[in-house]
Amino acid sequence: MSTAELAKAYEPKDVEPRWYAYWVEHNVFAANPDPADTRPVYVLPMPPPNVTGSLHMGHALFVTLEDVLTRWHRMRGFNTLWQPGIDHAGIATQTVVERQLRRESKSRHDLGREAFIERVWQWKAESGGRIALQQRELGASADWPRSKFTMDADMSRAVREAFVRLFEQELIYRDTRLVHWDCEAQTVLSNLEVENEESNGELFEFAYPIAGGEGELVVATTRPETMLGDTAVAVHPDDPRYKHLHGKFLQHPFLDRKVPIITDAILVDPKFGTGAVKVTPAHDFNDHETGKRHKLEMISIMNKDGTLNAEAGPFAGMERFAARKAVKKALDEKGLVRGSKNHTLVLPRSERNGSIVEPMISTQWFVKMKPLAGPALAAVRHGHTKIIPEDWTKTYEHWMTNILDWCISRQLWWGHRIPAFYCDACGHMMVTREDPAACEKCGGDKLRQDEDVLDTWFSSGLWPFSTLGWPNDTDMLRKFYPASDLETGYDILFFWVARMMMMGIHFMGVPPFKRILLHGMVVDETGDKMSKVKGNVIDPLDLVHGAAFDAVVEKTLPGAPREESLKKFKKAYPSASQMGAGFSAYGADALRFTLSTYSPQARRIPLSPKKIEGNRHFCNKIWNAVRYSLPYLEGARVGREPPKATTLTNRWILSRLGAALETTKRGLDEFRLDDAALALYHFFWGELCDWYLELTKPVLNPSAGAVPGPEQNETKDVLAYVIEASIRALHPFIPYITEELWQRLPRPGGAPKSIALAAYPESGTAPRDEDAEREMGIVMSVISAARTIRSEHEVHPGAEVPLLLRTEGEATLSLLRAEARAIKTLVKTAAEPGIEARGAARPKGAVMSVAAGVDVLVDLRGLVEGAKEAARIEREIKKTEKDIAALEKKLSLPSFAEKAPPEVVAESRSQLDELKKKRVALEEAKSLAAELG
Repeated sequence: MSTAELAKAYEPKDVEPRWYAYWVEHNVFAANPDPADTRPVYVLPMPPPNVTGSLHMGHALFVTLEDVLTRWHRMRGFNTLWQPGIDHAGIATQTVVERQLRRESKSRHDLGREAFIERVWQWKAESGGRIALQQRELGASADWPRSKFTMDADMSRAVREAFVRLFEQELIYRDTRLVHWDCEAQTVLSNLEVENEESNGELFEFAYPIAGGEGELVVATTRPETMLGDTAVAVHPDDPRYKHLHGKFLQHPFLDRKVPIITDAILVDPKFGTGAVKVTPAHDFNDHETGKRHKLEMISIMNKDGTLNAEAGPFAGMERFAARKAVKKALDEKGLVRGSKNHTLVLPRSERNGSIVEPMISTQWFVKMKPLAGPALAAVRHGHTKIIPEDWTKTYEHWMTNILDWCISRQLWWGHRIPAFYCDACGHMMVTREDPAACEKCGGDKLRQDEDVLDTWFSSGLWPFSTLGWPNDTDMLRKFYPASDLETGYDILFFWVARMMMMGIHFMGVPPFKRILLHGMVVDETGDKMSKVKGNVIDPLDLVHGAAFDAVVEKTLPGAPREESLKKFKKAYPSASQMGAGFSAYGADALRFTLSTYSPQARRIPLSPKKIEGNRHFCNKIWNAVRYSLPYLEGARVGREPPKATTLTNRWILSRLGAALETTKRGLDEFRLDDAALALYHFFWGELCDWYLELTKPVLNPSAGAVPGPEQNETKDVLAYVIEASIRALHPFIPYITEELWQRLPRPGGAPKSIALAAYPESGTAPRDEDAEREMGIVMSVISAARTIRSEHEVHPGAEVPLLLRTEGEATLSLLRAEARAIKTLVKTAAEPGIEARGAARPKGAVMSVAAGVDVLVDLRGLVEGAKEAARIEREIKKTEKDIAALEKKLSLPSFAEKAPPEVVAESRSQLDELKKKRVALEEAKSLAAELG
């Protein structure tokens, strides 16, 4: 393939759509359930994004990490299934559609249940597949024809079967208890769906009059409105202040209710507040337990929408927060307010919509978790499933050991409806696999289905096997369960991962995964969580296709003042100020490679746009390296085995390829994709491009004096082999550019239609050669030392310098003589370097450096003016002395020397020693300036 057919620079927009269409057309990503297929299996269930969603950086991260693992295994000959899908996301989806209705001045109740659900399906059809299309743009190689939606008919059947089985096994039950209630969505929430947020509040004190006598009892609360549901005030049994009140009653200020004074050593801390605690069993979890211990009446004062009901007396009908103000005002009017003070409290908020959650008494469906958690806990403890990073294992064990029963019912219309039916004639309840026609007890036909739907995480918990055809015994289920890995964010370890572990073991008999791989959270460059309020959200596709900063921040803060928004954005991304007015079109590969170079196991992954820009340059470096090499690869022989290498340069590059592949395999095996990606980065750019391509110019490039012959043929074969193997090694990380280039490279006969199906280069692809690496290390050190002298002394880049190398030992002398041509080329010397044994004095006008036991002497006479060199040395001396003074001052400060970490102090002292040595060397260099005239 000629250079003319390859553009001068890589343009992702010209490459990426074309190759994704090719992969889909040729069914490259398909898994094969045929029992006759004996390949090893690799299965990775994709965390199904919400149907409401659009791509964010968290999605971009998991798509990248999972696609790397999937492509790697596919290239290694595994029958791979990366199972895609979408979650119906009950509360989130219903909220989106209800907001649409509100804009039309309607509510779901105006439509009715059936029409509302039809409206949700319509919305899903219009926009629900958006995120899957966006994932394709990032190169996700999932088996898309097998994609599942958690409300598909077969998935719904699996959900119903699981519910019925658990009910029949008495693991699902219905009960009335205190729950977390979302007044905005008007549904119950599980414990995990409530986020506790620290907030500044008020501790409000008021007095209860003692019934039938004089005196009062002062209590404190952060929620004054709940006093309308008080059914006791508790004091500590040993508190001497209140011994005389044990067993007496208080008069409720607003209601015809006597409130007993009880003693409780569990609830009451006599040192906190007044030592008297109001007890509202229907609206506080601690109070609820107290109420059960003392058999107190449980009075609910709140409606589902957060307004107060008839039990609230004169405050009935008020919204909860308005009622709080009204109750405080009424207490004040009665002369019962006893003051207030600032108080830090914990506000429970809905994880879905951020509204403040209320504890309320409600009848709900629950799953008994202890019997399910035990086997899931044992699977991890016994090593059947491994959690990476391992430090999450303790967190998992703690949660599973202390697990509470799971409230699985939700008061929504969108979701899997609970398969429980009630007979209006006799009150009998049935839980069935099919909708019943008549009551099994009385034969009546007036049946109604439970109004509630299941928690979204119930269906998600079945994902590893429901997507494969369960409860049927399918080829897919036999072939692809259990999964090899689950990769997801640590933040849903309990929402999703633990529940899949419990459900998988319970219904399938074995854990659903061999490994659980947890990644961190993508945050902004300063480490802050991304949020629209902070103005630091970035759409991954803006990075792929390019976008002006104005457009980026407008997405996050629409309508906000431009300057204020940009200021927020650039504060979150300091490197953005170096990037002009926006992001270039970096392409999916640059974004993917950047995300791969962060440790996936870090809790926080700080996204740097500048780093993405840097990896866009890396993609261009790869492109240009192949473009440069293509003319020299005509006629090269590329086999499945490494070519015979005789020259040091060729032996060395093959060995370094082998080393990079060893590190890459270890990184991919251990879920350290950053180690793998960086090993390939440093090999391709630092060793292949910066060294090997330069070292081989005298052999390959006619303008550099290259002539045909055995050495040139060998070098062509090695270059072709190394480039082709490197491109294959990089493919899981940067699939688009590697496919484009691989299709143009010479490659072994019988190569597949896509690089995605080509064999991944294992570490044995290129044998290690320790002698070659050691010898080339000497040569590279010598070249680097000579180049450093040129740079430090500001020798003109086009000038050729005289070079003399002195060393001891015949082996090193022979090595330097053998590689004199390479040294001459890379140092740019006037002639081949002089090479001799040590002994003579330093030649006049020569600067000497020692590298790998070799004296490297560069003669600067005629190349550097003495006066300019003297001025340069003086500038360097002044700068060095300034740095020395600053370090000495810092080390003399007791606050630093005594309080800083020992390693920091040691590093500062080491820097000081190096600076002092540099100053001595600079003083000695003054004599050189004089020699230069």
